[in-house]
Amino acid sequence: MAVCVFPGSFDPVTKGHLDLIERASRLFDEVIVAVLYNPAKTGLFPAEERIGLLRKACEHLSNVRFECFDGLLVDFMRSCDARVVIRGLRSTADFESEFQMAQLNHQMEPDVETLFMTTAPEYAHVSSSAVREIGSFGGDISPFVPASIVPDVVSILCQH
Repeated sequence: MAVCVFPGSFDPVTKGHLDLIERASRLFDEVIVAVLYNPAKTGLFPAEERIGLLRKACEHLSNVRFECFDGLLVDFMRSCDARVVIRGLRSTADFESEFQMAQLNHQMEPDVETLFMTTAPEYAHVSSSAVREIGSFGGDISPFVPASIVPDVVSILCQH
């Protein structure tokens, strides 16, 4: 069974993330969306809420599951018996940092391969940090996050 892991912070999940998850779900038997939990960093959305938002946004995808992880990605990959990491590229700047991380992961675990997927052009400018900033000023985030979670994201942003 071909399993891939799509790691990220997803703080919050965007339409660009969802596009990559949907595309990966057509290529792999199982997609594990791995939400990074970093106790040293406090995201706007707690990891459990991010998983809840991801579940809601991806409820139409039967071969996608969600996990939290901390520590090294290669250790998480071993625990899931997964060999492929999915990473989205919005720009050449993304490629620079993602390429370096892919090389480090491959050196630590030679069986792990990274598959780069280019972001759909309509989402290349979208980032979770931009969504948080727009939402924090009362802007309309609906063009940037899946419709099913807009009310949830707005509600959480209004609390902060």
